[in-house]
Amino acid sequence: MSEDRVSMVPGAFDIAPSFEAGETSGGIRLGRLEAMYEELFAEVLEDGVITVEERQRLDRAADSMGLDRDRLRRLEAALQTAWESHHNVRIVVQGAPTLAYAPAPPAAHAPAPAPTAEAPAELLPASTESAQLAQLRAEVLRLTARVRQLDADLEAAHNDVAVEVDLGAVAQPLAADDPTDLQRRIRQDPLDPEPMRLLFRWAEQAGKLDEQWCVASALVFTGRASPEERAIFDRHKGLQLPKFSSAVSSDAWRRLLFHPDEELLTGDIFSVITSAVLLGRVSALRRDKLLPKLDPQRRHDPVTSTVSAVRALAWASAILGLKPPPIYVDPELPQSIEMIPGMPPNLRVGAKLLSGRTPLEVAFECGRALASFREEHFVRWLFPGVPDLEDLFLAALSLANPALPIPAHAKARVAPIAGAIAPVLEPTQVDRLRGYFLHFVESGGRTNLQRWAHGVDKTACRAGLVLCNDLATAGRILAKEETGEDGGPGERMRDLLVFACSERHFNLRKQLGVAIAEKAGG
Repeated sequence: MSEDRVSMVPGAFDIAPSFEAGETSGGIRLGRLEAMYEELFAEVLEDGVITVEERQRLDRAADSMGLDRDRLRRLEAALQTAWESHHNVRIVVQGAPTLAYAPAPPAAHAPAPAPTAEAPAELLPASTESAQLAQLRAEVLRLTARVRQLDADLEAAHNDVAVEVDLGAVAQPLAADDPTDLQRRIRQDPLDPEPMRLLFRWAEQAGKLDEQWCVASALVFTGRASPEERAIFDRHKGLQLPKFSSAVSSDAWRRLLFHPDEELLTGDIFSVITSAVLLGRVSALRRDKLLPKLDPQRRHDPVTSTVSAVRALAWASAILGLKPPPIYVDPELPQSIEMIPGMPPNLRVGAKLLSGRTPLEVAFECGRALASFREEHFVRWLFPGVPDLEDLFLAALSLANPALPIPAHAKARVAPIAGAIAPVLEPTQVDRLRGYFLHFVESGGRTNLQRWAHGVDKTACRAGLVLCNDLATAGRILAKEETGEDGGPGERMRDLLVFACSERHFNLRKQLGVAIAEKAGG
């Protein structure tokens, strides 16, 4: 790799000696040896046949790694179910009677005959030609019914749109001495300078210099700052990254950093199945020859690497209370950061982050990317589409309560997913899932996954802002990705303006040791 193509910023991403690391939490929990075993089993499945020799090889590998046989059989069953469901075939296991487990049955929507003595080492056709015609007719009928159902759902959705009307801003004058009311008005319109100005005055009168500076930074970004507000911003604006004294705790993530639209219980339910879903995703990509190959020569140790972006990821991980993922540097990659599924998942750093970026921009990008590595968020990256999230969520609920009433059209999609996840879950995970399910039912049994997904995206941007400490930097990056209907800042940037002026942001900055000390005021 040509190091001269990589920007170097000596000392920009060093952790201060007094930094309190805190407990690393929230990351994806995986078994390293089981990940190695998954690769071996995927190789065995590649031709659709598990020979006696391959079975013995797997058993020897399991013994050498000291892995639990029963858990591995469940792992194999999950991988095999996913493979058979995708290919609409049944895996042939030679010498199956001698094994401690039976091959997983084919998915309900893809019936397949059992292996015969005439073809012990081949992928058998899923059905005869006549059966295929019958299956196609049934599929047409199913799709037709599905279209009707979707039409009905769309009509119901149109009739069930919630229209929120808030006359508070019209009927009442701004309460200059009530910060809670002013922050509520800022949420209603983050581009309106009046409640921000009043919040700035309140912070000034209360002697809260850091709050003053945060609000001034929002006013400067919108171009509405008065000379006094601009002076406060300029006086305390750091040209370098802030010096954090402690890491974001797990509690601070949930109370102060998560966006309010990111329903905690929804994320908790996803967190239980994250490792199982990742395992299935990696297996599917490897099976289809779509899993990117990572060059081990390009992997960098964040402790010893001299590449600024790598050190930035290690720095950001420490502050966010996360374990840094494996990091690969690829100057030929045209984007900034690419997440690669794996056991564990990896990050690949590309040209747009390796050179031509300021430390503040690198910090924002690192924070945004690493927020996706929290176990509550990772499925959002693995499956960005809301319909996929819906299927995963229903699969998790059905595992918590097999008697859960699910419409037939949805059950046909969800059952294979649940079947692939179930064998991988530990008893403690199933217990967690059941507890979350009961809480979910008690709280009304409703969630909006589209709103949750957007909330996760906004949380990631908030993490980036906390690290870079500069709204202008966040604005430049986000402006390339979205704009508002009026041509101004987009939805995520407007949320950052709201967050910058919020009590959550003020308290988080104090906890991390980056709040401006009162004695620094002029």
